[in-house]
Formats: sequence, structure tokens, C-alpha cells
Amino acid sequence: MELDLLAFAAHRDDNEITCGGTLARMAAKGLQVGACDLSQGEMGTLGSAADREAECAEATRLLGLAERINARLPDSSIFNTREYQIRLVEILRKHRPKTVILPGLEQRHPDHRITPQLVFDACYFAGLEKFEPGLGGKKHRPRKILWCHTQFEDRKPTFVVDITDVMDRKIASVLAYRTQFPDRDKTTEWLRARARAAGLLGGCTYAEGFTQRETMIVDDVVGMPGVSI
Repeated sequence: MELDLLAFAAHRDDNEITCGGTLARMAAKGLQVGACDLSQGEMGTLGSAADREAECAEATRLLGLAERINARLPDSSIFNTREYQIRLVEILRKHRPKTVILPGLEQRHPDHRITPQLVFDACYFAGLEKFEPGLGGKKHRPRKILWCHTQFEDRKPTFVVDITDVMDRKIASVLAYRTQFPDRDKTTEWLRARARAAGLLGGCTYAEGFTQRETMIVDDVVGMPGVSI
């Protein structure tokens, strides 16, 4: 299935935490939205790969995603290698996303820190006609790449997405990972606090923050969103 939007993350549950509200909102708009987990989460202290697969299926349903992909890279051993780039190029050429969401660059877990550079490089190579001759699929390069904003970054996000209407769905998708989040009340409070902080930056109740490298062109400065004073 060709996708409008495809979010990548290192482990099952990462996409739900970082951009689950955005994925749910875009899916509700009728876009073809997918998520790709690079690993099966087999190294997690709690639960097993099989547990997390079943939980992931429920979270996928709750978010209304059209596609859930697992690259089956080794958990806690994700590196930016040619082998792994090729695997991701195959995924990108198969699903041909218009926009890709990546984890934030500043991260504590090594897998989380390496994933955005690995996938970014794969997005570039996927658009090269002569990349790895014999590799299937027509060349494809996403038009837009976004990075999730994290609490480890000093700078503000470039923009936020209002997820107020789908906040409950985001929370439910995270809580679907019962082995990872046994304290439902604490997890809910944490998710609301994160989303509220992003929402305050954009003037809405709940939001998710993102960064982009490009400077945007504004056609109508009078109609721009946001209040300055």
C-alpha cells in the first residue's frame, strides 16, 4: 500500500508516545497513514517480542493506521550500516510515503539516537536510481521529512500539531502496551503533561512538537496562525 505518511521509530510503542496523536489525526482526515518499527522490542526488560507484537496490533487499531511494518532489525543493535539501509530502502520504495516522521535527534537510548540518521540516509538512497543494482522497487524519495521534538532538546519545536481531539486515542494506544506501562494512571498523567507542554507553545490544549530543516514560505502574513502578544 502506498502511504501519505509513514512514521519510523526504533521500538514498538515509540511511535505511539512521540507522534501517536498526529498519526491518529491524519488518519482521521482520510490519509493513508502507517508506522514502521525497526525492531521487535525483544530486549525490553518487561514483556517479550510476542507480547509487544499483540500489543502493537491493538495500538495500531486504536490509531486507525492503514499499515504497520516491522523491519526486524535487532533490538539494542541498530546501527547505520549498508545492510540496514538496504532493508529500509526496500520499505520506502514499497510504500512510497509522501512524508516521513523520524525520532528526534537528541535521545538517551542509542537505538533512538541512531534511528533518525539511519532512516534519513535510507530516504536519500531510496531516490537514487543506481543504488544497489538489482534491488527491487522504483526509486522514491519522500517529499518531506519531519523530526519529533524531544525533551532532550534545548530549542523549541518548529511547529506543533494540535492533537486535543485525539488525545484520548493517543493515550489508549500507549496503554495498549500493558507490559510496558503497568501503571496506567501514572502513564496517562505523563502523556498529558508532555502534550500540554507542547500545546502551550502553540496555544492549544494538547499538541505534539516537530522540527524541520526548511524555512517555510508564507503567502499571507495576515492570516498566519498563532498570537504574538
